[in-house]
Amino acid sequence: MNSFLPAMAADTDFQTQGIKDNMPTFYQALKAKLNFQMAWTPAVKDLPAWRKTGRDKMWELTLQSPDKTPFDARVISEVDRGSYVARKVVFNLTAESRVQGLLLVPKGKGPFPAALLLHDHGSKFDIGKEKLIKTWDNDARLTSSQGWADKFFSGRYPGDALAERGYVVLALDALGWGDRAALTFEMQQAVAANLFNLGSSLAGTMALEDSRGADFLASQAEVDKKKVAAVGFSMGAFRAWQVAALSDSITAAVVVNWMATTDGLMVPGNNQLKGSSAWNMLHPGVLRYLDFPDVASLAAPKPMLVFAGEKDGLFPVDSVKTAFGKMANVWGAWKAADKLDTRILPGTHEYLKDTQEASFDWLDKQFGRAK
Repeated sequence: MNSFLPAMAADTDFQTQGIKDNMPTFYQALKAKLNFQMAWTPAVKDLPAWRKTGRDKMWELTLQSPDKTPFDARVISEVDRGSYVARKVVFNLTAESRVQGLLLVPKGKGPFPAALLLHDHGSKFDIGKEKLIKTWDNDARLTSSQGWADKFFSGRYPGDALAERGYVVLALDALGWGDRAALTFEMQQAVAANLFNLGSSLAGTMALEDSRGADFLASQAEVDKKKVAAVGFSMGAFRAWQVAALSDSITAAVVVNWMATTDGLMVPGNNQLKGSSAWNMLHPGVLRYLDFPDVASLAAPKPMLVFAGEKDGLFPVDSVKTAFGKMANVWGAWKAADKLDTRILPGTHEYLKDTQEASFDWLDKQFGRAK
């Protein structure tokens, strides 16, 4: 019998381990194939066309359809907080989801600048919007959120601090948090898989909902539509630069502690490799086309302030610096280098009072409100 195989031998030259550190053992070869083919290069001459192509590709990879559902908003509760009014509002976030949000509106004559506040992940699901705006009529959530504020925000709520400055502020729950909870850390992979089976994705749902939240905020009569910021911490920072890139309703962004390159994050020991939480920020296939700083750069030339912590173990500082450099090149190409402000602070993964105040001062300056 003829055979195309060599004779039997004691050959041990084959793969005996396929997975290590939650990665395929051949991950370096896969990383080498990531050339981010749609990233900006000096060869790009038509910046608006480049941005449109990148944005269209991003929306394609979110697996979402355009949504123009009427918001049909209702105020269901209101409290007076001195210089501003805090409201619980219910509205159609998408065709599938009617949600409750927290909306802060300054007193006086508008229109006012506005901020969409985007909450973090933190593996803490009982509160979402309440992490950033002080709630009421719910003692359990108030206690939980105050503990969160004490841990990450110098004991205060960034949304309320912005409202005191004269901003309209909106915060919503991402799918699985707060009023939309029941999510647990262990459930994330199953929810993500089931959304894929339904022709959608967890990260794509978040991208669409954040864009719709921006549209809702910009539609409010009290809001100056030319002055609508996205402000986020941790996963919320990812959401902030993402919605700034995808939505015309957002005109500026404050990004606190989520920016780095894929090369720097996909390394053994990094939190990105733990899987479950990453599904909220994973658009399948996007890294064939655009790295994280490339996606953020689709927001250019909008003003963007990006903070990183020098001792933040989640985002290696060398990778952060590389990402900042890529972004600076794009804003520079738009001749808007002064609109991108990147800062590496001496701290860790946090958004403390001094940093909050610095970011609010920066926003005031962008929106022509500097004293």
